[in-house]
Amino acid sequence: MQYWYLMEVLADARSLGLDIVPARAQPVSLLLGGLAINPVKLLLLIGWVYLGLFCVQKIEFSPAVPRDRKPLMNLLTLVFGPIPLMWALMADVLRTPAAERGGLFHAMKDRFLAISDRIKSFDIMGGGKKDGEIKLLDSSGRDLKELYGHGKIRKQDSHILEYTEEMIWDALQDRASDILIDPKSDSLYTIRFRVDGVLREIDRIDANTCGAVINSIKAISNMDISERRRPQDGAFIAKTAEGTVSFRVASAGVLNGEKLSIRVLKQDASVYTLESIGLSEKQRNIIEAAVSKPSGMVLMCGPTGSGKTTTMYGILNKIDFYTRNVITVEDPIEYVLPNTSQIEVNTKAGITFAKSLRSILRQDPDVICVGEIRDEETAVIALQAAQTGHLVLATVHSNSTSSALIRLLDLNVTPLMLATGLSLVISQRLLRRLCKYCRAPAKLSSNQIREFEKKKINYANIYQAVGCDNCYGTGYYGRIGIYDILALDDDLRNSITSGKLPVTDLRKEGDTRGKSNLQKQGLLKVVTGITSLDELARVVG
Repeated sequence: MQYWYLMEVLADARSLGLDIVPARAQPVSLLLGGLAINPVKLLLLIGWVYLGLFCVQKIEFSPAVPRDRKPLMNLLTLVFGPIPLMWALMADVLRTPAAERGGLFHAMKDRFLAISDRIKSFDIMGGGKKDGEIKLLDSSGRDLKELYGHGKIRKQDSHILEYTEEMIWDALQDRASDILIDPKSDSLYTIRFRVDGVLREIDRIDANTCGAVINSIKAISNMDISERRRPQDGAFIAKTAEGTVSFRVASAGVLNGEKLSIRVLKQDASVYTLESIGLSEKQRNIIEAAVSKPSGMVLMCGPTGSGKTTTMYGILNKIDFYTRNVITVEDPIEYVLPNTSQIEVNTKAGITFAKSLRSILRQDPDVICVGEIRDEETAVIALQAAQTGHLVLATVHSNSTSSALIRLLDLNVTPLMLATGLSLVISQRLLRRLCKYCRAPAKLSSNQIREFEKKKINYANIYQAVGCDNCYGTGYYGRIGIYDILALDDDLRNSITSGKLPVTDLRKEGDTRGKSNLQKQGLLKVVTGITSLDELARVVG
């Protein structure tokens, strides 16, 4: 490995016009000089060379060093050892606002560990990702190679299975939430990953090869390979060094071929807390006060992909599972919650949200979690449960807190039931975080500066996206939520029960008012350097 890096560094040196190899070879005894009679100095020299090569490896995978400067940094590292690497990491840390980086020592440690993780995910000698890092299994635990061709893999088919495993592995490494395989024409398919809510094209392959890849995924998902027109659903799991990940698969016959959608279902829900998803301290206090009550409904609303389920799991992590009986009904189960009872909806087997809720009420629950309110029966049962001494967490598709109230009324929920059962409504959106390694100060127009000065807003820490290797050229890495919270007070409850709720006004003004509140929350994330004005305009408007 060290020899490989040395050759790379020598090649980089020649590309820069430098020649660090002597033109005329010297005798070995002359090169060693006095070191030949001093073993300690010889060992120190060898140790220094290995330390320099180790640091060169770290620099090669560090997003803190621009790609065009890596050859020069590698040369300096061979001479000065870890000093250039420490200097690059220190400069990268100091570019991060103090509020985000925390302690200097811990920030340096995090950068170093991040580089190590990037190195571990690559095969240095082979130049690609490691083989054997992932194993695809069906629901009964059988391996993909055992299912494909009944365990008899022909030599020409082995690359199909390798490509399928590599595609799933890449999706996990890129933090993708969905994998889409679409036919572009009779002879061409595209593979796209949805990362941080945005689709990105990963590869284009010919129809014959992609057909074999689709068949391998359908085989591992226990789907009918011969059926290409009717929609099908399936599931499989992947085992990696980090643990087990579940996938939900949906196929459909479309123009020019068959489309496959793969949903990545992360299994660890403990990482989601109210502190990590972007809530302010005031908002957290409001939610925690509602959750601490023995009854009532906390309703999360927003469009598809706005993070409602993640917020629900963040709230669930505030509940003591040892003293309260928590039962969830979801479609599908996206995260595993230890010490809870989780029920998955299966309409083919007659397991619906409404039927599951009726069954849950006979199991002495303290907390009921409803994955989504879709129909009148589910809404009525959930609110009845909130009235009879149960804490209910639920989600509904709606654009704002006000329109969530209208949505429940449209589902024929009585105003009295709504006023007495509902405690809190949370509307939310997800904004992409700017990449810490490549963000740059935003170039604001004179009109924008004038608006900020007029509102007395400090615009010194506003950044814009650039793009680098760490964020795959997007300029963004990860997401954070913005929230609009409506707590039902006595006045609002009286307005609902008396029929004086301005339904028409809420329909017209509710979305506008909710959008304005979300814009204020998003602008706070912009002026603190977390996201950009362009991202705020894309998500909220």
